[in-house]
Amino acid sequence: MRFVETSGSVANASVTNSPYKPDPALGGVWMFRGRHFDRSIILLCVRWYLAYGLSLRDLEEMMAERGISVDHATIHRWVIRYSPELLRRFNLRKRAVTSKWHLDETYIKVRGRWMYLYRAIDSVGDTVEFYFSEQRDLGAAKRFVKRALERHGRPERIVVDGSQTNRAAIVSCDTTSRLRDRSRRRLKPIRTRQSQYLNNRIEQDHRSIKRRVRPMLGFKSADSARTILGGIEMIAMMRKRQARYAFNPRPSLAEQFDILAA
Repeated sequence: MRFVETSGSVANASVTNSPYKPDPALGGVWMFRGRHFDRSIILLCVRWYLAYGLSLRDLEEMMAERGISVDHATIHRWVIRYSPELLRRFNLRKRAVTSKWHLDETYIKVRGRWMYLYRAIDSVGDTVEFYFSEQRDLGAAKRFVKRALERHGRPERIVVDGSQTNRAAIVSCDTTSRLRDRSRRRLKPIRTRQSQYLNNRIEQDHRSIKRRVRPMLGFKSADSARTILGGIEMIAMMRKRQARYAFNPRPSLAEQFDILAA
């Protein structure tokens, strides 16, 4: 069977047939209204691109072998369009993390220039937060730590490597957080521990992200890098089973995409 461009109503026929109906708690948005391709084709291409070491042209060829004519540029637009929305919906289902974090940054090449992906995981390896930055400085580190504290609360301890910048960012954000706290309870300072050995946990966790990024041979722009890295991080969290699903405690990647897109 060959899938070609169709009208919006036909392209969205699979929405009605999906076992997962629109969730009012997630806004009930019909994400694929007006799209020329079937919902299942779009989700398949986005999932395969984010999860596996495939290029856009690899996906174009794989779809052609299945009788589906779709240009690689169209697949790229799908990835850029749907990755942020799927990540937003995933975060609404994300489980709480533990109170002991490991924080580090890794290098990402964009147009031949090195940029930086700040990441944090907890004591069991679950992803706490991530933040893509064009600079590696105190300002970027503070923005990352501030976002992590706002979304996940205050941890008891954060382990970093020998980076004095990351340690200074934690101390600064911790002080600001305690000064702005309006509760009557006395907040304890976040303990910071610098140890290259103890931070091997997050160094190992970087590998799943780098393994997917490497075949891309660098990103074309900082904006596309930020969007696609968000999707890759979402896949990593899905594999760690960091989201709650009421009727299926251990869904596959395909099932999680179907639930989030409902």
